[in-house]
Amino acid sequence: MDKTKYKSTVTEAFNNAAATYDQLGVEFFTPMGRRLVERADPQPGQRVLDVGCGRGASLFVAAERVGPSGHVLGIDIAPAMVEEARRQAGTLGARHVEVRVMDGEHPDFPPASFDVVTGSYSLIFLPDAPAALPRYAALLRPGGRIAFTSPVFTEDTFPFLPPVFTELIPERLLRNLPADWRPDALKRRFNSWLQDTGDLTRTMVGAGFEDVEIADEHIDLRAPDGETWVDWSHTQGMRLLWQHLPEYENRQLRHRLTTELDRLRGEGPLHLPTPVRFVSASVPD
Repeated sequence: MDKTKYKSTVTEAFNNAAATYDQLGVEFFTPMGRRLVERADPQPGQRVLDVGCGRGASLFVAAERVGPSGHVLGIDIAPAMVEEARRQAGTLGARHVEVRVMDGEHPDFPPASFDVVTGSYSLIFLPDAPAALPRYAALLRPGGRIAFTSPVFTEDTFPFLPPVFTELIPERLLRNLPADWRPDALKRRFNSWLQDTGDLTRTMVGAGFEDVEIADEHIDLRAPDGETWVDWSHTQGMRLLWQHLPEYENRQLRHRLTTELDRLRGEGPLHLPTPVRFVSASVPD
């Protein structure tokens, strides 16, 4: 993998999406971020680092938990995302929230700077996440905790989307993705350490963590209708597929997804239970 190209692709995608990211009436990242913070359980007065903070789905929930006597710092590789989170912090008057542009693969902080590290669908996207985990262990104070989320990876479903999309998105379209984002590449990169709980636990222990907890839960992805979901998908990871599809196939896929999702929702809003893996661990006291 060309790490420089990979990071520039991610940065560009999320810079372009920042203005509408998680703002189109679809609920997923916000409830997932809130649940992640519940599991991380930061306490009043503690210091929290939120990796890949985006617009702040976990950041501001953590800020509520630590209160004004604590401090929450969010980092993101996309400057536009950081600017949106910073603007929200100002609107909320959250003076104990700080946001910086930073490459999450190489966090630049002194050792033992934080009590809690969180990463909602972010830590796992680092080019070599297992190699980065020890750097985060070093940033935690004795007894500090890390908590992050991941899709539940399996061999027979397309990752990062609810299982229903494995049938709705024709596999032939995925050939249009950049090589690092095609299914085989994703399986090599993610399934190799995230699919099996034993592999994941060994990776965490090898990175310097203990008391590893892994729990799979369903987060209810909600959207008013199929069209809204498709619009929303242009603001997150699936944006890469939309960008690389030929115009004709782009229109075809949009029509197919909108039609099928509206059929699934019936007369009410769309509900798509989405499996999410919550991982937490601590460093020794």
